[in-house]
Parts: sequence; structure tokens; C-alpha cells
Amino acid sequence: MTCGEFHAEAHRAANRLAGLGVGPDALVSWILPTTIEALVVMVALSRLGAVQNPIIPMYREREIGHILDEASVDAMIVVRSWADLDYKAMTDALSADRGGSTRVWALDDLLGESVSLQPVASQRGAAQKPAQWLFYTSGSSGVPKGCRHTDQSLFSSAAGMIRHLEMTAEDRSGIAFPIAHIGGAVNLMSALLSGATLILIERFSRDDSMVVLARERVTMAGSGTAFHLAYLDAQANQPDEAIFPFLRCCPGGGAPKPPGLHERVKRELGGVGILSGWGLTEAPVLTMGNPRDPDEKLSDTEGRRLPGVVVRVVGSDGRECGAGERGELRVQAPQQMLGYVNRQFDAEVFDDEGFLRTGDLGIVDTDGFVRITGRLKDVVIRNGENVATAEVEELLRGHPHVADVAVFGLPDSRTGERVCAVVELVPTSPRLDLDDIGVFLESRGLRRPAWPEQLETMVTLPRTVAGKIDTRQLKEQFRAARRSSS
Repeated sequence: MTCGEFHAEAHRAANRLAGLGVGPDALVSWILPTTIEALVVMVALSRLGAVQNPIIPMYREREIGHILDEASVDAMIVVRSWADLDYKAMTDALSADRGGSTRVWALDDLLGESVSLQPVASQRGAAQKPAQWLFYTSGSSGVPKGCRHTDQSLFSSAAGMIRHLEMTAEDRSGIAFPIAHIGGAVNLMSALLSGATLILIERFSRDDSMVVLARERVTMAGSGTAFHLAYLDAQANQPDEAIFPFLRCCPGGGAPKPPGLHERVKRELGGVGILSGWGLTEAPVLTMGNPRDPDEKLSDTEGRRLPGVVVRVVGSDGRECGAGERGELRVQAPQQMLGYVNRQFDAEVFDDEGFLRTGDLGIVDTDGFVRITGRLKDVVIRNGENVATAEVEELLRGHPHVADVAVFGLPDSRTGERVCAVVELVPTSPRLDLDDIGVFLESRGLRRPAWPEQLETMVTLPRTVAGKIDTRQLKEQFRAARRSSS
């Protein structure tokens, strides 16, 4: 689709939505895969001044129901069915459970104008409109938190990305992650600002997606460790010919880089290697690598801060650390959120000077490069998705055969981290396996990417002198066990 065609389609969709009562007072959620139609909806809602809430398709009743309750959503636009799930039936049921106050529109009905849709009646007032965007993140609490963003906060990230990645109208950027992530809107804005082309991958496949990216002459193959490893595997199967002959760089982020990955990408795929960045839903794309950065920096850091970003490193004693010292990274930036939908969470995320507590531990070296070394709270980042360990632990403790459980992340060469659950069984209980755990968590409505991928059972979990499970000891034990087995 050309820019002219995109403009016309977004205009038609905006007219259709306006006829259904969508305007500046309306809050519209949408659950759509990574397609051009999703981008059309995004721009149409923006044109009308609506508050929009993209929801990643992996969310299920548990998370979507929470969003409907907390945000008072007026309407939802959903793909009718996708990836073996009937989203229309699921969201219709969620709305019915809440008295039908949220209208649910299927995307094909909305864009096709073939079905008469019931208009929306906004539950909000103009004075309540604090932002143009709500993005929900699982964070570390297990309850998705809604981040209130403005057009300007997202444009700040987009403009900074263009500068650091040196994007031009000649670039062709592969987008294989869920477009409902905050990075979806940022990448759309980056393309519109720079004139670059977006290559959208609706559902990533290790076979088909490589063919599409190669056919479309990708120059920027994003956008995280799992994808980069898949590209390397594809190249290994075709050693005599570059799979992406026009490749310039591989943007990354969202998950830790395994040691040596940048070097492999540069050597085997070509281009300048991985240009990774650091950010969070509360403040997307705070730092980014640059093609002119030294290889050792591209390999070990997340680049330097974008324009306008201020980064502080704060020690456990509250002291601001110097260059090279490790501490919590706190930021003030034009791309940071206004605050959470639930304002009670704001006090814990902003410090007394208005800096955002990222929860990430790291260092800023003398050259200004940022390196992430850990996290303050227990979150597993799997394929760029946050999995709150507390949420998984709470659900697993409801299993009749589980006396107690510890959930944590272990390094994984493909996904960055994987979810490991160590279970203390109820005496005389039968042995559990991953299939049993999966069936149980599915019955509790937990999204599949948060399910444990490694299960260990113990007669008694190790505990500290205070009686808490010694998660640190378990992490060390199973990391060591994996190293010895490999």
C-alpha cells in the first residue's frame, strides 16, 4: 500500500468510525494482528482524536477483562478470529458479563461496511481525556498496568530512532512483532517521518517469513534476539548466498543479547550487526545503537541516550552513581508516560524529582553507553514479553498438588529468557509434568507465553532464615546444572 492509498483508507475508516459515534471523548481498544489494516485503524482513530488502547493478541480473558474494568472502554475493534482463537466471541462474552457497556466491532464489518453496527455511547467526558494512547504492560505485579501516553511522547521515540538508526526513505524495515506493542505505533511514526517502508509479518514463521523479508528487500531486519537467531539459522541453511542481500542493520531490544550475537549477525548476515535499544512501555526507546558505534559497544551495550533523555544511576543508598558504577536506572525523557491509568501506582514509579524508576539495573560508562545488568523486581523477559513471576506463582499455588513454588527466568539462547518453575509437591501427590501445568494454567486463563517452559520438582524448597524461598539459590543451582549438561 502506498502512502496515498494508506491516507485514503484511513480517511474512509475514520468516516465510518465517526458515524458510529467515535470522537474525542471515546476510548477504543483494539486487538489486531500485525497487518496493514491495523495501521489503518490506528491512524483513523488518531484522526478522530479518540483515545486508543492497542491490546496485544496474546492477552486473554484475564487481562482483557481487567482492562475493560479499569479503563472503562467504550468500544473494541477485534479481528474476528486469528491463530485458532475466536476473538469476537471472547470479547462479546466479556462485554456481556459487564452489562454490554462496551461495543464490540469485528474489523471486517467495520472496514467492509457490510453490516449495520450499533453506535457507541461514550462513558467518558472531554475533561477526562488525559492522553491519546493507553498501553498495558504486565510489568512485575501480575496485574497489567495501563500507561498513559501522548502523540508527542511516541513521536519523541520515533524521531530519536530515526536519528540513531540513520533511517532514510531507502530503508525497508521488517516488523515481525505484535503491532499492538508500543513499538508498533513508534515504528509507524518512524516510517511516516522518514519515508521508509514497513514490511509487516502477520505471524512469524521461520520458513515463510524469511521468504517475504528477502522478496521485499529488507534493509532493517528487527527486532529482537529471537528473530535474529532465526535469521542466523536460515542463513546457515543457505551458506552460499545471503538471505538478505540488502541488509543494513538488525535493530534489537526487549530481551538480553547472548554474548557474541552481534558479532555473529555482522559476520554471517552482513551489515553493521545489531543496533539494540533499551526502553519500556512506560518510556519507549530511551537509548539506541548507531551504525558508527564501535563493535565492542554494539556487542555489550544498548547504545546511547536519545535526544532529550536524562539518565541517572542511583545506588541502593539513594546516592547518584558515577560513570561505570552499577545502580538503578532512572530517567526523565520526552517519551515517558504521563502516568498510569490507575494513579495509585504513580507514587512508586516516579521519584521525588519526577524521574521514572525503570526497575532496571545497569551502568552508564564514560562514553555515555548504557549497559543493562539486571532488574530490581522479578520479571522474566521472554521474546520481549514481560512475564511477572508473582502472577505465575500465585496461580500455581492453587494447583491441588503444589505445596509451594518459585518461578524465575533462566538464560535461553533463543528467547533471551525462559520461565522456570520449581515446585514443592504436596506429600503423596503424583508427579507433575509440563503438560499438567499447562492444562491447569490454561483453565485459569493465563496466556500461553507466560507458562513455564522448564519444570523442576523438589521435596522441599530451600528457604532463607526468614522463611522465604531462596530464589537466588535456586537460580544458581539450575543455571549451574544447565552449564554442566551443555
